[in-house]
Amino acid sequence: MTQAVRRSGSRERHPVAWLPEEWSECMAQWGEPGFRAQQIFQWIHRHGVLDVEQMTNLARPLRARLREHGLESPLEEEAVQRSSDGTRKLLLRLLDGLAIECVLIPRANLEDNEPGEDEDDEADADEGASGENRAERPVTLCISTQVGCAMGCVFCASGQAGLKRGLGAQEVVSQFILARRHLDEGERIKNIVFMGMGEPLHHYAETAQSIRLLTHPHGIGLSPRRITVSTVGLIGGIHKLGEDFAGKIGLAISLHAPDGPTRSRIVPMNESQPLAELIEALRRYPLPKRRRITIEYTLIDGVNDQLTHARQLVQTLRGLPVKVNLIPMNPIRASELHAPRPEAVEAFRRELALLHVSCSVRQTRGDDVDAACGQLALGSTLRVQRAPE
Repeated sequence: MTQAVRRSGSRERHPVAWLPEEWSECMAQWGEPGFRAQQIFQWIHRHGVLDVEQMTNLARPLRARLREHGLESPLEEEAVQRSSDGTRKLLLRLLDGLAIECVLIPRANLEDNEPGEDEDDEADADEGASGENRAERPVTLCISTQVGCAMGCVFCASGQAGLKRGLGAQEVVSQFILARRHLDEGERIKNIVFMGMGEPLHHYAETAQSIRLLTHPHGIGLSPRRITVSTVGLIGGIHKLGEDFAGKIGLAISLHAPDGPTRSRIVPMNESQPLAELIEALRRYPLPKRRRITIEYTLIDGVNDQLTHARQLVQTLRGLPVKVNLIPMNPIRASELHAPRPEAVEAFRRELALLHVSCSVRQTRGDDVDAACGQLALGSTLRVQRAPE
């Protein structure tokens, strides 16, 4: 099976990861007219077609050449599970046999603030010109960037599974292409969150390329405001993300603790990416007006859930434009840690609110199919339900 066919920078890329200008260069080398580049890019990214034989406005010799040079789907759908709340988890098989998962999360009601959404952002105004149908039901797609994860967070199944490898941009974008096929009537993917398996900033170049593809106006055309990158706090990657995308990409920080010692217990990367330095990096992130950084805080019983922790968190975040997303820990097989009682979660939320910190409790979605936050783990827990032929 032929893999990537041209060089982009210092490394080869799969054709699904090419931008239009890269297709233009390829078509020029092949002696094809320039408009073929846009046709091919739109087939892949606007129409979601990864089979060259379905690209019917291309001549047969060109289709044969594209197939010969590796234009094919970089992953295959192996199974789909549907939660009782409408969440869908896809198990996807990569060309090397490894597996990843991504999750479609429909908004339960208009009051819900799903991952990646910000109640005071300007994305609706941005998308109004694109003809968005207000009757469409919004869905958030949670995508993976690695097979497993090297960060080792104790409450996360991906982190406990360890890192196998990073995903190429083609494998990240293809999650959108395949997941879109499982939308119910009237649904539309409105937000993308890099919150699945892996640390998006651990191999920054592929994450950045996938964002460029997802937002390109000739393809999927998603507003940058509708994309959120969640990171455990890789400081160099945060700086690069801010520089490359002018702060327009939403930023979510997996903080999970108000102080260094507590954070080091549950987020091992705190030892090399200290909390104080992370907070300074957030102060320098070039946020547009009226935008905020999301602070993700997984509440773990007896570890970081006391009111003293809430007060410390307020002090740590003082002066930052943030909203805190409280996430009662979802159970994973690799840990005996668990969420606090609901009344303790509410007390923590109330304490933050009394201290004038914007906060919400993330509604658990898809936990009956191991699709909730922190539960994705190489497909090993999937109770397989075959996708329809």
